[in-house]
Amino acid sequence: MGVVILRDGTMQLIISQREDPDACAAAIPLSVEEAGAIGAMLGAPQLVTQLSDEHRDLPGVNTQQFVLSHESPYVGQTLGDTRLRTRTGVSVVAVSRSGNVFPSPIPGFELNAGDVLIIVGTSAGLDNAAHLINDG
Repeated sequence: MGVVILRDGTMQLIISQREDPDACAAAIPLSVEEAGAIGAMLGAPQLVTQLSDEHRDLPGVNTQQFVLSHESPYVGQTLGDTRLRTRTGVSVVAVSRSGNVFPSPIPGFELNAGDVLIIVGTSAGLDNAAHLINDG
């Protein structure tokens, strides 16, 4: 099972054939929100848990995940275009997309609808980042 993003930007949940994992048994169209939720189920929560465990003894350091909605002004923009670190003091430590994790994304990393951003920062910074990601 996996989520694929086609060249036209549409997304599908695919289910491989048991006998031949390279052959598709079924393809189900997904909305951006559905793709983000499935992508989160496939990888992002484990990463957030691991990061949270690693900085448990550091007061004021929190990890959270945010799904980039289709309505976000940053869809198709780069991570640097968000200026998240400058504007909120948080850091994007990874992006999960369709079950793939991109650790330490560079400022030129292009954001897609449904991306799950794994962000580390203070509670206030994370709240500000959520507003910024959704509203610009």
